[in-house]
Amino acid sequence: MPIVVDIDVMLARRKMSVGDLADRVGITPTNLAVLKNGRAKAVRFTTLAALCEALDCQPGDLLRWEVEDATNGQHAHSGGENA
Repeated sequence: MPIVVDIDVMLARRKMSVGDLADRVGITPTNLAVLKNGRAKAVRFTTLAALCEALDCQPGDLLRWEVEDATNGQHAHSGGENA
């Protein structure tokens, strides 16, 4: 999927644990891990808003789109931080 989740980047910047963020957002650490690891198929706007509030960031700090390389199914970096 070409949507990349950068929650771990923001957690590191804020020096916050997954458990602490899950408590602040009101979701289980397991569900946060599913989202953080890019295995979620969807995210509710209310959850995204709560993540942004807890991490003091914008949605674009947590989610980014990368072009998928059609030849091998890999993501081509879009020039973001992880490029």
